[in-house]
Amino acid sequence: MASDSAIGIHDLSFATTGFVLPHTALAEHNGTDIGKYHVGIGQHSMSVAGADEDIVTMGAAAAAPIISRHGADQIRTLVFATESSIDQAKSAGVYVHSLLGMPSATRVVELKQACYGATAALQFAIGLVHRDPAQRVLVIASDISKYELDSPGEATQGAAAVAMLVTADPALVRIEEPSGLFTADVMDFWRPNYRDAALVDGQESITAYLQAVEGTWKDYQEQGGRALEEFSAFCYHQPFTKMAHKAHRHLLNTCGYDTDESDIKRAIGQTTACNTVVGNSYTASVYLALAALLDHADDLSGRPVGFLSYGSGSVAEFFAGTVVPGYRAHLRTEAHREAIEGRRTLDYAAYRELHEWSFPTDGGDHPTPAQTTGPFRLAALRGHKRIYERR
Repeated sequence: MASDSAIGIHDLSFATTGFVLPHTALAEHNGTDIGKYHVGIGQHSMSVAGADEDIVTMGAAAAAPIISRHGADQIRTLVFATESSIDQAKSAGVYVHSLLGMPSATRVVELKQACYGATAALQFAIGLVHRDPAQRVLVIASDISKYELDSPGEATQGAAAVAMLVTADPALVRIEEPSGLFTADVMDFWRPNYRDAALVDGQESITAYLQAVEGTWKDYQEQGGRALEEFSAFCYHQPFTKMAHKAHRHLLNTCGYDTDESDIKRAIGQTTACNTVVGNSYTASVYLALAALLDHADDLSGRPVGFLSYGSGSVAEFFAGTVVPGYRAHLRTEAHREAIEGRRTLDYAAYRELHEWSFPTDGGDHPTPAQTTGPFRLAALRGHKRIYERR
């Protein structure tokens, strides 16, 4: 909390891909009423990765401004959270470490638990800084959400990366204790090793999410957490932005409140601005909600924000953070706006071609077409090795 030993998010930066597919193009292709997307799930467009873009290029692009502003000398740990892993053994963070020219005296690790992984990384980082307040930890959440063409999940695809610098005496958000925790063995969403696209039970996933909201809040209260009325806003994981509405309504109802849409909009309305046009970014989603809130809300100085991080399968956590007075001087609002507005619009045929693009698996030399406008690119697959380069 607001003490000299406060630990939290000192800087935050996000990146996305170079392409975007409007939901109007998807609706035109499959004959869906656009209201099903714009109103029903709250999505207007989704980021699409080029052939030379992946979780590494996005993660490095998100983290590069943080390294530029703060340097890397005090960063002794890089934690990379993803469920779009590119290798069964090697952390994607090692590639990012190399691209950013970070010191060799760094620990790098990858964490996985569906969309919850970045919160595990954040808590891991807080523990390390608590042990040695002079250290800084770089947390990167980077994911590409991909479902099969013409499947119910296709409209909820997306891609983004969020990088956070976790330090003592943070400039943006002080993360508080306690946390409310919840785990249940649920098969609502999963991706076996032999599949590129996830398997989803949509209704089961909504039910599991709402169960986790209730479970984490109950535990949070039992651990002595803040009362509901103290929070000025709530950042939820957003597989689609209407899910945040459903989740907050469920929390209010669980706490015995009657709800109307205006109550919900006041609590979460400014947290959905990025996700509604970027799509589902899995581990990055709840922190993209935080970026949107900080960039767009009236002054939040000294006010508590609630976080509900959910990962299918399922693991969830509810915790609070207090926004630090003076935080606006440290925001990257213009860069974030440019990342979203700078994407090139695809028609459905071009999107479909990118969706189906993949590397051969024969171990040969396979360069990628130069498509990204970002600072880093996946240049080739050569002898089963991924080759990255700065643009």
